[in-house]
Amino acid sequence: MRRAALALFVLAPWAAECSWGGFTAVDFPFVVLFLAPMYGGAALLIREAARRTGGGWPMIVLLAAAYGVFQVSFVDQALFNVDFLDDTQFAANAVGARRTWVPGLEFSVAQLLSYVGNHVVLTVCVPIAIVETFVSPERRHRPWLRWPGLLVTAILFVLGCWIVFADTSKGFVASPLQRAVAAGVVVALAVAAVRLPRRSPGRSDARPPRPLWIVLVVVAARLTDDQVPGWWGVALMVAATAVAGGLILWWSGRPGWTQGHVLAAASTSLLLAATLAWVVPTYEPSSTLAAVTGDLAMTVVALALVGGAWWRLRRYTTLDPVRVPRP
Repeated sequence: MRRAALALFVLAPWAAECSWGGFTAVDFPFVVLFLAPMYGGAALLIREAARRTGGGWPMIVLLAAAYGVFQVSFVDQALFNVDFLDDTQFAANAVGARRTWVPGLEFSVAQLLSYVGNHVVLTVCVPIAIVETFVSPERRHRPWLRWPGLLVTAILFVLGCWIVFADTSKGFVASPLQRAVAAGVVVALAVAAVRLPRRSPGRSDARPPRPLWIVLVVVAARLTDDQVPGWWGVALMVAATAVAGGLILWWSGRPGWTQGHVLAAASTSLLLAATLAWVVPTYEPSSTLAAVTGDLAMTVVALALVGGAWWRLRRYTTLDPVRVPRP
């Protein structure tokens, strides 16, 4: 399973930073090479933890949220560093962020939801779902790394975090209070992930909906992002995410929940990011040709990943059942 682990290691940084249009096509190889130890290491370690313990997707989501808070608080410190985006084309976002400012802790709740949400979806969940779909059903939910591989991945992850911190901090360090609160949130999410009750397959006769309904739920939740400014916008995003997540969690407990349903959610998330990338600027100013070429390349890669995953899934079996670990 080394190829699957390597594919996840490479796909995670591309999905996290390139799929939504932040970089031009020329930058793709450098972004993947520079960020793979951190993003790829995190996605691999989270997946291995969930698959080794039988925690499944609920555990993956909670650990991904813990990682997202960890990164934006301790590594790039984007959550607390108000100057983080000043030298990019997203500098104007700081104005809107002030509408949901938390005095004392000095961070924007809207940015917290955006940053962590993107890490949960694009950095961790989407790459795992896509790579697992390419893997045969009997290996899809097994560990991919042995202990030496886990150790190497952990070392690369720590090294990657240190490199990003050194490159982005520019002398800024979050306050002791900010770090203490962030650490508490990370620990709480990690503990919740570990202690989450393991679900057994549902026993009702109700079947999960067709994957199309998963697509519609994900689209509806995603389109609430940035639609309303300020605290009302935060409330809308939280409510939409809670409803979408609750529906998917409820449906996933029914007999007949399949990898096709999982891939529907992942595919929709990736294609939405690729679509919105056409109206999102790159971090650094670029020519129209470079921007359009980058968007085209990103769209082609996203379509190839989604199309290839669905073709691979159909080749194995049509909507093959996901194995739900028993307690």
